[in-house]
Amino acid sequence: MLALALVLLLALLLFGFGFALKVLWWVALVVFALWLLGFIARGTTAAGSRGRWYRW
Repeated sequence: MLALALVLLLALLLFGFGFALKVLWWVALVVFALWLLGFIARGTTAAGSRGRWYRW
């Protein structure tokens, strides 16, 4: 009985990790799309310099 409970617990744990990884992939895709959109739509501040959409 204990072995069955451990196997079920392991299956639930692995399912949880798989679901979390799938969600993280979707989050990464959204962040990448926003970064790409910001990179494409950046404005130039002056004619000779390259404009940046971020501040470092």
